[in-house]
Amino acid sequence: MFDRKLNMDSIFHEKQEGSLCAQHCLNNLLQGEYFTPVDLSSIAHQLDEEERMRMAEGGMASEEYRTFLQQPSGNMDDSGFFSIQVISNALRVWGLELILFNSREYQSLMINPINEKAFICNYKEHWFTIRKLGQQWFNLNSLLTGPELISDTYLALFLAQLQLEGYSIFVIRGNLPECEAEQILGIMRVHQQQRPKLIGEDEAQTSAGRSAAQSQADMTFAVEDEVVDEDEELKKALALSRQDIDVEDEEADLRRAIQLSMQGAVMSNKSSESEMGNMKLASQAAGSSTGGQRAGQNEALTAEELRKRRQAYFDRSNKLSPTFLSNLTRNHQVVQDQ
Repeated sequence: MFDRKLNMDSIFHEKQEGSLCAQHCLNNLLQGEYFTPVDLSSIAHQLDEEERMRMAEGGMASEEYRTFLQQPSGNMDDSGFFSIQVISNALRVWGLELILFNSREYQSLMINPINEKAFICNYKEHWFTIRKLGQQWFNLNSLLTGPELISDTYLALFLAQLQLEGYSIFVIRGNLPECEAEQILGIMRVHQQQRPKLIGEDEAQTSAGRSAAQSQADMTFAVEDEVVDEDEELKKALALSRQDIDVEDEEADLRRAIQLSMQGAVMSNKSSESEMGNMKLASQAAGSSTGGQRAGQNEALTAEELRKRRQAYFDRSNKLSPTFLSNLTRNHQVVQDQ
């Protein structure tokens, strides 16, 4: 009886190195180390030379030809990326052909994907293979830690999802080379209890955990700092509030003094006629009584103090809010109108 883990281990799965996903895609498709970066670079240089010769046919002195020579290769770059032309030429060596699965022509054939042998998928600069081994399908993406088993019912949904995400999908037509995994999995089906993860996912989660722990620690220190800051701010606020209370008490006294002075002015205006008689009486009382003189002096001093305090209050009121000043002016005007 075959060990199911050994059956999975028989599948050749080249994992991602740098940007050599085209190489990994081809080798995972063919189930062996058939291509190296040097091999694919040689194919890319051949394609570049063929394109250069075609451009030269229009005249080596033409602007188009000079522009072509200045442009970088469209078939490869320094990172290890290779174009679909390179992959197509590499597969042609094995008698394999690429057909665009996304095309209307192929879709019109209404071929069930499970009846195909393999697919190559591309999005931007990443290539990966989906291949049938025995009677089962496997996602051989080089970014995974291992092959991923795909059920027949899920295959069509998986391909449809890739199309929605913008992938170009190519059907592989032709006879793929024989491989060990094909022979073993042709005898016995396998079951996969745990699906492979993306390469570096565990490290990313561990790193994320460390980052979260560090963030929590930073947050704790930040909270402590905020508590200290809040204590300092509270002390400052209490000090300011005490100052405000002192200022408010002083302003209240001044307002009461001004109000009394204004009320005194109103009363004197209302009793102007009787005041004349009172002045005579006061004059007589002043001539006959020293106590009346002291009283007059005290009244004069009180009026002078009120005048000074009133002037000081108006000087201070320049710093008060416009609303308070407006209310104070309105009250003064009302008293005068009376």
